[in-house]
Amino acid sequence: MSAVRTPGAVPGATELPAGPTPRRVRPPGWLDLRLVLGVLLVLASVLLGARVVGAADATVPVWSAAADLAAGTVLTADDLVVVDVRLDDAAEKYLSGSTRPEGRELSRGVRAGELLPRSALEEPSELVQLALPVQAGYVPPGLRRGQVVDVYAVADPAAGATGADLGSVGLVVGAAPVQAVSGGADGVLSTPTTTVQVVVGVAAGEAAGVLASIAGRPLVVVAHPAGATADGSAVAAPTGPTG
Repeated sequence: MSAVRTPGAVPGATELPAGPTPRRVRPPGWLDLRLVLGVLLVLASVLLGARVVGAADATVPVWSAAADLAAGTVLTADDLVVVDVRLDDAAEKYLSGSTRPEGRELSRGVRAGELLPRSALEEPSELVQLALPVQAGYVPPGLRRGQVVDVYAVADPAAGATGADLGSVGLVVGAAPVQAVSGGADGVLSTPTTTVQVVVGVAAGEAAGVLASIAGRPLVVVAHPAGATADGSAVAAPTGPTG
């Protein structure tokens, strides 16, 4: 008699642990927080850079003196040039390049390259322009408008001077700004006898006395140092922003 063995269950067949549940990979969405933050940072950088560049180029046009100009000079278009400078809050203190300053008078001297302050301008005073004929040999070389000059009359015997006045020298116009010079004193065809017309501004009440003191006598023009004012003092160095 043979024994029959009943097959048993495989050990541990029902005790295997369950595996992890697979997860579906999701593509990144457009509203991903990191993507949004990155875009915002890029936009902020662009805006900040544009603002910095714009602030660095925030210039305004203002008038600047083309040459040294004495107090009392009546301005013309050739006396000034427009320059672009950065003035920030000080812009209102200077004359904008959009204005027309011709015909205004300087209340103080300005140096070449100095920005034109509004405070240095005033309405033309009660002056008359007096044209004085001077021989070219008695006019400083390079004399131009805006300079300050003294004008002397000399008692010359060739002009009819006699007696005690012979050879005397008298001041007829003192510390006056030159408004114009014509006659070509520096031209190649100029001679010591070429007449140069020097126009200066004098008070209306003094014009007759100036002409009487000249009385046909030869004139000598003496220029003050460059940058001098109508009172004989030196013009201060340019102040304020210059760009």
